[in-house]
Amino acid sequence: MAETSADAPLEAGDPKHAARATRSAGRKMRSLLLDAASPLFRERGLSGTAIAEIAAAADAFPSQITYYFRTKEALFVECACRDLLYLARATEQAALKARTPREYTHALAETVTASDSVAFFAEALTLTRRRQDLAPLVERTIERLHSEGARAYAGQVERHGWRSLRAPDESSRRFWAVAIGVILEGYAMGRSPEELCAEMLRVLGEQAKSTEDTGRLRLVEAREASGNSNGEG
Repeated sequence: MAETSADAPLEAGDPKHAARATRSAGRKMRSLLLDAASPLFRERGLSGTAIAEIAAAADAFPSQITYYFRTKEALFVECACRDLLYLARATEQAALKARTPREYTHALAETVTASDSVAFFAEALTLTRRRQDLAPLVERTIERLHSEGARAYAGQVERHGWRSLRAPDESSRRFWAVAIGVILEGYAMGRSPEELCAEMLRVLGEQAKSTEDTGRLRLVEAREASGNSNGEG
């Protein structure tokens, strides 16, 4: 009887092939349900959205929602977490063309405040206060948000030779803390995205010094040192 090579392609009837196909189909269905649920939750909220409506929008069965997510609340939190990470990726992309620290911060703030993803995520945070079983997903999302933000910021600093005023991790955590606070307050006050962006920039202040700023600062320091030296002489 011929031996089967470990590198041989799997046949259609092979159990491993079937398991792989099942996992792939499961990931696709989860993605479809998240895509369908997210706009409904954002428009109507958790209580205003029925499982049957989500299933209909995804061309699925209500039982598939409970199979993949167990509860509507769990689906809500996963939608909010996924949308926030999508927004984080969009902010990084928007800031890639920045040439100065000021342009970089403005691109980030403008992108974040133009979306309702942060407010959506804040609703998920409130929900997990009563549903601690959902907290681990939120915790992982926040940690990923900060780690990827710190990585992106450190890359920009190194790429342009900026002098950061804070460590990348501290800068990332501060940015998102300010974003959540400013946007929640702004939504309550009925502020426009432009007003939210301006407020974020005001609170964040300067994040780094460009090479030109650093050069001017060193020149001023050198002049001051020279002046003091001459005065002492």
